[in-house]
Amino acid sequence: MTGGDDCDDELLGRIFLTRVLEPGDEVAGRWVRELGVGEVVRRLRGGGVPLVGVSDKRWTGLLARARRAEPERDLEVARAAGVRFVRPGEAEWPGQLDDLGDGRPLGLWVRGRASLRMWALRSVAVVGARACTEYGAHMAVTLASGLAERGWVVVSGGAYGVDGAAHRGALGAGGATVAVLACGVDRPYPRGHTQLIGRIAEQGLVVGELPPGDHPTPSRFIVRNRVIAALTRGTVVVEAAHRSGSLVTARAAQRLGRHTMGVPGPATSAQSAGVHELLRGEATLVTDAAEVVELVGDMGELAPVRRGPVLPRDLLAPGTRHVLAALPGRGTATAEEIARDAPTTEDDAIARLYELRALGYVERHGDGWKLTRQAMISLRSGRDGC
Repeated sequence: MTGGDDCDDELLGRIFLTRVLEPGDEVAGRWVRELGVGEVVRRLRGGGVPLVGVSDKRWTGLLARARRAEPERDLEVARAAGVRFVRPGEAEWPGQLDDLGDGRPLGLWVRGRASLRMWALRSVAVVGARACTEYGAHMAVTLASGLAERGWVVVSGGAYGVDGAAHRGALGAGGATVAVLACGVDRPYPRGHTQLIGRIAEQGLVVGELPPGDHPTPSRFIVRNRVIAALTRGTVVVEAAHRSGSLVTARAAQRLGRHTMGVPGPATSAQSAGVHELLRGEATLVTDAAEVVELVGDMGELAPVRRGPVLPRDLLAPGTRHVLAALPGRGTATAEEIARDAPTTEDDAIARLYELRALGYVERHGDGWKLTRQAMISLRSGRDGC
C-alpha cells in the first residue's frame, strides 16, 4: 500500500492475518515464515486439518475469525482515516523489527506523514508507570523534551502517566514522537488521550499492529511492548513498580541487545522499586537527555562532565592547596611542620603561607600559622559537598 495502489494478494493476505491472528504469535509467525502468507491464508480460509502447533479448539477459533475477516474493507476504512499499512520488505519497514524473529509483526498500521523507518533509526523509548508521581511526570517531560531538542524521536505507548508526559514533552519542544498503540490506530485509547493522540498523528506517528477499529486487551498491551523495544535504540524507564508493564518493555530491550536505562527515584518510593531493580542488574542509570544520548547516540555524543560548584580554593595552585590542607583544623603549626605535611620545603611553605594570608585563608601567630574562620568554613563546606 505504501509503495502504490496495487492491492496485491500478499498485501491483502497480511491484512487478513492481522484480523485473524493475535500480535506476537510466534507459532503463527513460523507458519508465515515456512509456508508463506498465501498458503497460511488459504489454509485458514479453507479450514480442514489444523496447521502445526495449534490445538483443535484454537484452530476452530481461528477459522471463526477468518470467516469474519474482510481485508478489502479494512484497507478501505484505513485509507479513509489516513492510515497506511507498512509490511516487511517495503522501503518504510524498520529493519530492526526483524530482530523479533517469528514474533515480528505481520505489518504495521501507520497514521502520520513521516517515514517510520527513518524516524526509528534515531529513536528512544521513554516508558513508565501509568499512575506516576509528579516527579515521574516531570522527569518524563524533561527527558523527552531534551531528546527532541537533540534531534531524537521519542517513542512511547500513548498511555496515561509517564507515556503521556513523554509524548507531551517531545511535542512541546517541537520534536518528533511516535505512539505505539495496543488497538486500531483509528481508535485512540485511552479515550482521555484522544486529543493527544490526534496531535501525535499530526506532528508525529501513531502505529499499531491491530486493524482498524480493533480494541485493546491486557495481553495486547504486553505484546505491544516488544514493538516499542525493538523499534528503538534504547528504552528508558522513568517510574515502575515491581509488576509494571514498562518492565516488560525494558526486559524485551535487554533480550534484543538494546540499551536499557532507568531514572532513579526515592529509595522509599514503591513507584520506583522496579526501576531500582533494573539498575541493580544490567540497566544504566541516567538522569537527563544528555546521558541517554551518550549511551544510544553516535561516537562523540558525550554528556558534559558533571562538576560541583567552583569554590575559591579550587582556583589555588596545587602546591598552595597542599599547604592549606596541611594546616591543622585547630591551633597553630610551624612552617616546618606544615612543610613536612604538605610535603614541600620550608621556604616554599613560607612563601605559600604568605600568599594564603593575603587571600584571607591563614593568619600568623608568632612562629605559628593557623586557619582563619573563613578558611575553616570553606573547608567544611567542601567536605560536606563531597
